Amino acid sequence: MSSIAPTMQAFFTERLTNQRQVSPRTIASYRDSLKLLLRFVQQQTGKPPTTLDWSDLDANLVAAFLDHLESDRRNSPRTRNLRLTAIRSLFAFAALRHPEHAELIQRVLAVPAKRFDKQLIAFLTATEIDALVDAPNTGRWEGRRDRALLLMAVQTGLRVSELIGLNCDDVTFGDGASVRCLGKGRKRRAVPLTTGTQAVLRVWMTERNGRNDQPLFPTRTGRRLSVDAVERLVRLHAAAAGRACPTIRPEQLHPHVLRHSCAMSLLQAGVDTAVIALWLGHADPRSTSIYLHADMTIKQRALDATTPPCAAPGRYQPGDKLLVFLESL
Repeated sequence: MSSIAPTMQAFFTERLTNQRQVSPRTIASYRDSLKLLLRFVQQQTGKPPTTLDWSDLDANLVAAFLDHLESDRRNSPRTRNLRLTAIRSLFAFAALRHPEHAELIQRVLAVPAKRFDKQLIAFLTATEIDALVDAPNTGRWEGRRDRALLLMAVQTGLRVSELIGLNCDDVTFGDGASVRCLGKGRKRRAVPLTTGTQAVLRVWMTERNGRNDQPLFPTRTGRRLSVDAVERLVRLHAAAAGRACPTIRPEQLHPHVLRHSCAMSLLQAGVDTAVIALWLGHADPRSTSIYLHADMTIKQRALDATTPPCAAPGRYQPGDKLLVFLESL
């Protein structure tokens, strides 16, 4: 076994788990990124991952791997940068254990993140939200589960990982009704529930009849839904909702759009952005500014409150032909 294998194992067991105590989702993200890297290196070099050395993971190969993500796997620049973050974290840890490879490691750490255009966020209007929530077939068990999940998502703004991580005892009814979740950075937060959401969840949880430590939204076999499963069900119901509400674009609708829709609903209701940041679990309130950019109603109110400059409409009229001729001499 080469020197890279024990270092990578220590990176996960010592640095991430014991020292930094990162969340299981972060460990899974780093694991997947490094698995993709090792498989790519194996294809390029023909060496099994256990025999790879640091000299096999130079900056040129890492750059080729990042290009492979975009060109072959069709990953976005944002996903590419996420994979690079995991690689940099590993190499920063390796720098302390392998000073003999300091130059190679520094070259890898110097690989830059890719800049990309930031688009306006997509979100659903109130009419589109109603159409999506009503789309599941409530005559089926999965449809009743999906309806409760979609309503929870658009009302609370939980991330998809937070939704699938909910247990039955994370929901509280009555006065101060709320749902508690474990968010990014191991931060726990509670989000209030509306009367309508409470009513749907009560019915679902009565049918679910699960123990406190069991998933709130399980599969037929009782396991937790995966992120991919939630993405599929959102697109499935978006296609059905699109037939009743033509403005819905199923191919552009993914679970995070439901989170954006919650934030936009709060913003358009006049809720302060600092409160929205707490609601969504943003570490930095400045992250909420993306919703200000997307909300044209706020910009329109600002425009209406100003006095626009006076500019008389009219088309350009050329001057007298004789004077135009003289001026051209």
